[in-house]
Amino acid sequence: MKKVNLRDLYPDVYKNDYFVEVTEDVLETIRAAERTEAAYDRRMYRYKAYYSLDCDNGIENAILMKPQTPEMLLEEKQFQEQVYAAVMKLPEKQAKRIYARYYLGMTVNEIAEVEGVDPSRVRDSIRRGLKQLAKYF
Repeated sequence: MKKVNLRDLYPDVYKNDYFVEVTEDVLETIRAAERTEAAYDRRMYRYKAYYSLDCDNGIENAILMKPQTPEMLLEEKQFQEQVYAAVMKLPEKQAKRIYARYYLGMTVNEIAEVEGVDPSRVRDSIRRGLKQLAKYF
């Protein structure tokens, strides 16, 4: 068993040295993660990727966006389920129109064309449905 300083791994959590004994497997996993991160940093430096944050290749997301924690993912999933349940409580026509508009990305004119009605009817129906949804949240 080897000793690992948790302050080296988690400097924002541990302000003082805190040593823990870990198995060889855990130590090798930690070292592999450190090597992977160092290789990533070398590639960014070598290809000057730290200068081009607007080139839309995902580098800016890796730098600016923090990965979601399991708690955040669970909360997001629960919120989506609540929204879906609230939409299903609406009248069928409103629910279909809101689903088409916000989930399928159709425009109001496209929905009206498919249903064979005036776009103002669809627009008003969606607006009333969103007002009812606001009561749930």
